[in-house]
Amino acid sequence: MLRAVAASRLPVCSQQQGEPDLTEREKVAILGQLYHEKPLVFLERFRTGLREEHLACFGHLRGDHRADFYCAEVARQGRARPRTLRTRLRNRRYAALRELIQGGEYFSDEQMRFRAPLLYEQYIGQYLTQEELSARAPAHQPPKPGALGTPACPLSDLLLQSYQERELQQRLLQQQEEEDACLEEEEEEEDGDEEDQSPGKDSEAWVPDSEERLILREEFTSRMHQRFLDGKDGDFDYSTVDDNPDFDNLDIVARDEEERYFDEEEPEDAPSPELDGD
Repeated sequence: MLRAVAASRLPVCSQQQGEPDLTEREKVAILGQLYHEKPLVFLERFRTGLREEHLACFGHLRGDHRADFYCAEVARQGRARPRTLRTRLRNRRYAALRELIQGGEYFSDEQMRFRAPLLYEQYIGQYLTQEELSARAPAHQPPKPGALGTPACPLSDLLLQSYQERELQQRLLQQQEEEDACLEEEEEEEDGDEEDQSPGKDSEAWVPDSEERLILREEFTSRMHQRFLDGKDGDFDYSTVDDNPDFDNLDIVARDEEERYFDEEEPEDAPSPELDGD
């Protein structure tokens, strides 16, 4: 219990500006002393950092109307905690998404194509003109025999790009095989005619115009954004977002907290905070 409270963002004691932050051991020591000397004060002060399994630590206070009130509040928090955690995770990922969009690189065509080559091919790649393909090709072509690269594109960069392209093609093949397997399962479940349901015939004949290609690109980008929010970018370390309180500094979080406060607010008045710890 003490470590859980120490790990929360609740202030353990008042500190002067410029003082170094307390270590976890120091926090636990201060919390332990307060708990043993004034458990009711501890409960009142740190109840928002407690979980239902911690209530057993305050069983000896049962019968005190103030302790019963605070324990009931902790229990309500426990029932609402899963929703709160989901909301916090959603908001943090949305904040990270906005930051990545502004950065530009993570959601560039090249990066999105590498992460989801099959989806890119379905929405964008298969409709690229020959001119667009030619403009993209040099960035992925290995040097010609005997050529050692150019100052603008060193040999090491060309080799790296060639390796990345091979990795991309392997990922594309894997995703295609997975999708084909899913399609086969769906067709078996529906007992449909394989010839009537075979993909690709209509899409090969259809050539989108510039406006339709723009719509396809927007849809692809939207799906990539949602893919990130859903935690499906396998190469991304989501712990840097999900466990990072720096992404809580958003107006949307403040609104969520305010709405949750009013949703959970009880008509009963809180007991007087003037506690003597007896």
